[in-house]
Amino acid sequence: MDIHITAAQPADRAAVISLLEQEQLLTEDLPTGLPDFVIAKEESNLIGVAGLERFGPVGLLRSVVVDPQYQGKQIAAQLVGRLLETAQASNLKEVYLITTTADRYFERYGFQPVNRQEVPAVIQKTQQFSNLCPSSAIVMKRALSQSPA
Repeated sequence: MDIHITAAQPADRAAVISLLEQEQLLTEDLPTGLPDFVIAKEESNLIGVAGLERFGPVGLLRSVVVDPQYQGKQIAAQLVGRLLETAQASNLKEVYLITTTADRYFERYGFQPVNRQEVPAVIQKTQQFSNLCPSSAIVMKRALSQSPA
């Protein structure tokens, strides 16, 4: 199994949408050029995706999915790890995510549930937070360590 993790390109958009829809994840608010999205491919087949949206000092981890045939092979770990490295290198202070089913999974990356009222306004204004994800969805946060100045 030869899997490559690369930055998503605008040409990957249709395949990304297809994979997200297959796993019943949201696609309505995907950024046009997929900036800060990474994909996993085996040969030319898209088998995983994850995205990071930046809002000043905070980020929103979103659209993390791996084709069911490839789950259990640490592909999501590679995708999430790459985005957390990007967030750290970008000097983000915190990364949030919203999930209805994967809170236990994301705990292994240091994400902890937070009260929806404690989420920064910039994240609360995203479509994911405000109207696409149900209000029963779990919001999680991971603080990022800051490098010494």
